[in-house]
Amino acid sequence: MISEEQFQKELELIIINAIREDVGDGDHSSLACIPSEANGKAKLLVKDKGIIAGVEFAKRVFHYVDPNLKIETLINDGAHVKEGDIVFYVEGSSQSILKAERLVLNAMQRMSAIATKTQSYVKLLEGTGTKILDTRKTTPGIRAIEKWAVKIGGGENHRFALYDMIMLKDNHIDFAGGVTEAISKTKQYLKDTQKSLKIIVEARNLKEVEVILAAGGVFRILLDNFNYEDTRKAVALIGDKCLTESSGGINEKTLRLYAECGVDYISSGALTHSIYNMDLSLKAV
Repeated sequence: MISEEQFQKELELIIINAIREDVGDGDHSSLACIPSEANGKAKLLVKDKGIIAGVEFAKRVFHYVDPNLKIETLINDGAHVKEGDIVFYVEGSSQSILKAERLVLNAMQRMSAIATKTQSYVKLLEGTGTKILDTRKTTPGIRAIEKWAVKIGGGENHRFALYDMIMLKDNHIDFAGGVTEAISKTKQYLKDTQKSLKIIVEARNLKEVEVILAAGGVFRILLDNFNYEDTRKAVALIGDKCLTESSGGINEKTLRLYAECGVDYISSGALTHSIYNMDLSLKAV
């Protein structure tokens, strides 16, 4: 994953762009009927159940819109919530609260859904030693908060983007002329550019696992669309030479079965691309 400094910068960019997109030259609905000096208070109300996520992000949004807004947090990120729970109160300029409202809700509803799904996967893996990873199958422009939500739900982050880790997948391998060639060229590239990036290589079958191991210097081997039997064979073949990761259409029904094959990680795009937003609302009090 990227550095904490870069991650914080990504969050800042999300907020700046989202407010630009949503507010433009002004929230004219509020400007038209609410005096600039009017103060108010609102609560974040849960109308669903699951894992709440995005509380800290919401604070950043409110303070970006208006540093004078005050937030009283009742429930923190990562906690179980149910219908009727109040997560926080926000108090201050009514215009400011309304200006931030939609971004706060959009972000928290999606982040909470991701955290809830992630934790359900984490529970399915309990006792296996296998960890769940997200992927780059995220919503364009808001990857940072979606990956943050995975962490809140108890999962782990895969690479953040194309620039913080090398991942040689089937197309890279085919375009490069084969597994050995792709790995060799990658090692030379890292040497020439003096970059220190971990290398993950995708294997499509047991033969490719053997070729990857022979090439060496790989951080993790991705076992893509392997069946259970071949996954167990690959794990035995790899041993402690590098880490292992399973991927490819793995769902709630098959997740634990793959974990029981002994892989270190299972990656799932479903954590971020197949979720239904948690129902939350911001209500004036």
